[in-house]
Amino acid sequence: AGFRVEVDLSEESLGAKIRKAELLKIPYMLVVGDKEVESGTVSVRGKREGKNLGAMSVEEFKEFLRKKVEEELTAVRGEN
Repeated sequence: AGFRVEVDLSEESLGAKIRKAELLKIPYMLVVGDKEVESGTVSVRGKREGKNLGAMSVEEFKEFLRKKVEEELTAVRGEN
């Protein structure tokens, strides 16, 4: 299964984009600037975690999401 994503290419400041995502209750924001492009990573901010999760490769983030989905499904099913 894939994940639904939205890209904000507006001219708003990064802070305004982050506030907008928080108001929309976006669970994870990926920030890609010059530094991230150079290092081949994305900077991840998690709503549930309430903090910046740091830099990850796209593959690492996909694996992180896959594990989060598995955890949620396990919790919903009442499995240990």
